[in-house]
Amino acid sequence: MVSYIVIGILQGIFEWLPISSEGIVALAVQLFSLKVNPVEIALFLHLGTVFAALFYFRKEWKEVFIFRDKEMVRFLLVATAVSLPVGYFFYKQVKDMAVGSALLLIMGAGLMVTAFFHKARKTLRINFDVLAVLSGFLQGLAVIPGLSRSGSTIFALSLGGIPPSRVLKISYMMSVPVIFASSLYLWWNNNNFLIEGWPALIFSFLVGFFTLEFLIKISEKINFFKFALTFSLLCFLGAFLEFIF
Repeated sequence: MVSYIVIGILQGIFEWLPISSEGIVALAVQLFSLKVNPVEIALFLHLGTVFAALFYFRKEWKEVFIFRDKEMVRFLLVATAVSLPVGYFFYKQVKDMAVGSALLLIMGAGLMVTAFFHKARKTLRINFDVLAVLSGFLQGLAVIPGLSRSGSTIFALSLGGIPPSRVLKISYMMSVPVIFASSLYLWWNNNNFLIEGWPALIFSFLVGFFTLEFLIKISEKINFFKFALTFSLLCFLGAFLEFIF
C-alpha cells in the first residue's frame, strides 16, 4: 500500500508541472516492482487530479455546464474530439513497450520533445478554433511517457496570444473530459485498478488539490527547458547503462 500512496503523491504533485507526471509515475511503478502496467496505472491516476481540477475550477466549469461560456464549450468539444482518437492510437503503441530500458528511451524522447516545446514557445495569434485542434492533437500525443500533457498544451495555447493565467486554466480544463473517458476505458478493461490502486487515487486527488495553486505559481518561474532536457539525457543514460549491464 505504501508504494501506491507514493505514486499517488507523485501524480498529485507533477500533474501541475509541465514535465510529464505520467512518465514519472510509470518509472516509479517499475522501481517499486508493482504488478500493474506502468503506462495504464499512470494514465488512470490522472482521474484523481482531474477531480482536483474540477473542484478548483468549479466556477469556470459551472459556466461551461450551463452553456454560458459558449466559446469554451466549443473549444472543449473540438479538443476532446481530436485528443481521444490520437491518444488511443498511441496508447496502443506504447502500453506494452514501456517497460525496462524501453520505458527510459521513450521517456527520454518524450522529455526531449517537451524541452523543445518550452524553448520554442512564441505568440502567433492563431485562431481559437485552430488552437483547439492543435492543443487537442498534442494532448493526445501526451499519452507517450515523458511527453508532458500540460507542457504540450501550454505550448500550443501560447501560440494564440492568450494571457498566461488563462493558458494554464484552459490547459487543465481541457484534460478533464479526455481523462474521464480514458479512465473509464481503463477501468472497464481492468477493474483491478480500483481494487489495488485506490490509495494512489485518493492521494493523487488530495495532494493534487492542495498543491495546485502553489505549483501553478512555481511553474511560472522554473526553467523547464533545462529541467526536461537534463531529465531526458539522464533517461537515455539510464537506458544505455541498463543495456550494457
